[in-house]
Amino acid sequence: MVTVHDVARAAGVSISTVSRALTAPERVAATTRDRVTRVAAELGYRPNLAASGLRMGRTHAVGLLVPDLENPYFASVTKSVQARARAEGYEVFVADTDEDADVEPELIGALAARTDGLLLASPRSGEAELRAALDGLTAVLASRELPAAASGPGTDSGPDGDAPAPDTVPFVAVDDADGVAQILGHLHALGHRRVGVAAGPPSSWSGRRRVAGLVDAAARWDLELVRLGTFQPYFAGGTQAADHAVASGVTAVVAFNDLMALGILDRLRQRGIDVPGRMSVVGFDDVQLATLVSPALTTVHAPLARLGRRAVDLLLARLRGGTPASVQLPVELTIRGSSGPAPAGTAD
Repeated sequence: MVTVHDVARAAGVSISTVSRALTAPERVAATTRDRVTRVAAELGYRPNLAASGLRMGRTHAVGLLVPDLENPYFASVTKSVQARARAEGYEVFVADTDEDADVEPELIGALAARTDGLLLASPRSGEAELRAALDGLTAVLASRELPAAASGPGTDSGPDGDAPAPDTVPFVAVDDADGVAQILGHLHALGHRRVGVAAGPPSSWSGRRRVAGLVDAAARWDLELVRLGTFQPYFAGGTQAADHAVASGVTAVVAFNDLMALGILDRLRQRGIDVPGRMSVVGFDDVQLATLVSPALTTVHAPLARLGRRAVDLLLARLRGGTPASVQLPVELTIRGSSGPAPAGTAD
C-alpha cells in the first residue's frame, strides 16, 4: 500500500506538505501542490477522505504525540492533556512512536490531517527533521525546545516553497537544571562525594539538560561525577545501570527518570546491596510508582499534570491567533527512603 511517506519522498517534499496539498490545497504554493497531486496520482495514493472532509473546516480536535504511553510519565501527561482539551471543547487524538524517531514525521503528518493543532511531548527527532515535519503546522512542544533556524540566504521560506515557518515553536518544560542541582545538594549534605549518573537516551532533550545541569552542580558542590553510560528509559535500563554503578564504586546514583531508578533499586535488592545503607538512589519525575516500592524513591517532583494543562493552553492560544511565550515550570526534590548518609569512611 502506498503511504504518505512514499508520496513525500517521490515529490521531494515533507510529509506535512503532502497532507496540506491534499487536504488544504489553499495553504500550499501552486507549483508544490501540482507536483504533489501529480505524484500521488502516479503512485495511486488515496488519502483518507473522511479526514480530508474534516480539514475543510475546524475539527475541534488536537493531536498528541508521545514516545511511550506505557511510561507513567507520558501516561500522566496524556491524561492531563485530555482533561484540559475536553474542558475547552476539543477531543484528543494520541499517537505513540515507541521511542522511534524515524516514525515521528509520518505520525505528525497523519495527526495534522485530522486535527487543528499538535502537541508533541518529548519528540526524539533531530532539530532539522522536526522543523521540517512541523513546517506550516500549528504546534506546541512539551519537554523539548526547537531553536529558530539559522538565518541566511535561502532561509526566508519553507523547504517546499510554502509560506515562511515561524521562528520558534512555543514549549513548556520543567526546570531540569534546578532539579538535578537540588539532587546533588541533597547528596552532598549526606556526605556523598562520588556520584554515578545513569543517563537516558541521547535523543532526549530533557536528558541532555539534566546531564549538563549535573555537571554544573557537581562543580559547585565539589563532587566527582561518574558517567555510567546511556540507557533506555525503562525499568530494564535501570537494571543494567545498577551493575555499572556497583562496579564503579560510587555511593549514590542519579537516574534519568523514575523508571530507571526503580530498575536500579530492584537490581540492587537482588544483589543484596542495601539501599540506602550502601548506595543511595535518586530519580526524576515523581511518578506514582515512586511511592509503591520499598524503600520509597527519593526523586524530583515534576508537575506533570500542570505541564500537560499548560501545553494545551499554549496550543489553544496559538489556534486563536495569539503568540504565547514558552513556559518553564519549577520542580522540587521529594526526599524519601532511597537516599541516606554516605557509607562510613567514604565522606570527607
